[in-house]
Amino acid sequence: MQKKTLIQTNPYLRAPEQYRKALVNNVSSSTAIETGATVASIAKTLSPESESVKTPRRSVR
Repeated sequence: MQKKTLIQTNPYLRAPEQYRKALVNNVSSSTAIETGATVASIAKTLSPESESVKTPRRSVR
């Protein structure tokens, strides 16, 4: 029996945009419960188009 690769078995790897949307929705709703902010405002902050979320740069030592 031939083994399947991870990309063949994991649907999220085949649709990264769908995965990102689901992740943002999940984090937004959980954060909204904890903070009392609206889900929409948190999702807007976490969206890839948002300028407020920045990826930290790693030093090259």
